[in-house]
Amino acid sequence: MFDVRLAPTKDEVQVHHIIYLVLCLETTGNSIAIKLFPEYLGTSSSRSFLRLVSKELGYKQELRSVAMKLHVKDPSRKGDNNDTMAQILMKMKPSLSGYVKFLVYSKVVYDALEKIVMNADYSSYAELRNTGLERSGALANDLEWFKEVMGIQIPSPTTSGISYASYLEEIAVKNPKAIFCHFYNIYFGLATGGRMVGKRASEKILENKELEFYKWNNGEISELLQNAREKLNKVTESWTREEKDQCLEETEISFKYSEDIMKLIIS
Repeated sequence: MFDVRLAPTKDEVQVHHIIYLVLCLETTGNSIAIKLFPEYLGTSSSRSFLRLVSKELGYKQELRSVAMKLHVKDPSRKGDNNDTMAQILMKMKPSLSGYVKFLVYSKVVYDALEKIVMNADYSSYAELRNTGLERSGALANDLEWFKEVMGIQIPSPTTSGISYASYLEEIAVKNPKAIFCHFYNIYFGLATGGRMVGKRASEKILENKELEFYKWNNGEISELLQNAREKLNKVTESWTREEKDQCLEETEISFKYSEDIMKLIIS
């Protein structure tokens, strides 16, 4: 029988918090976990937290934890700048010309990433091939639709898309493991928040036309994502802690490039 007179120690409370945090991450996602236990993210204990998450749930969850941290509002920022890019895009009306530019620049990035994965000598990239998440072909079809049906002249990409593609090509040579972080943020980001932004654009400027970019005809998206999660965890099992941390550091870079492209939607 539990003795109510025996209060748990501080260490025991922390252990229970961490166990519950891991359960939150596994079952409900990071948003609830971050709200309940912000002290474990973005602090000096974050490295220990990531080690625990990696041990319990795999490296994919580490990638998600760092990405979700960047999605959470920073209370030190004031005014509209406190919104995430996705929140800004959901509030403002997209422009047709800006949305087409967004698709053009996105295709440059997907082309580069998919070419790297298919052609690079780094053997672990084989796990990232033919996942069913690939988007280059779908984007090509969508841009052709805008040209033929909508009569829109498709612009050539300039700085934003080319910059990110060039960075991916460079980092694939210098630090091949870093590509796994960009793979996660690009494909998983599209399958979650990216679809919401696409749905809003469809409602506001395309009369509810659903683009191929947001369709995964070769499988249920949940199944495709789960298969990709398992492959990410498998590849990274043998990585050192330093290698994992270096890969995680690419998250903010990925977000910065992606946000620059997303901004085009409301340009």
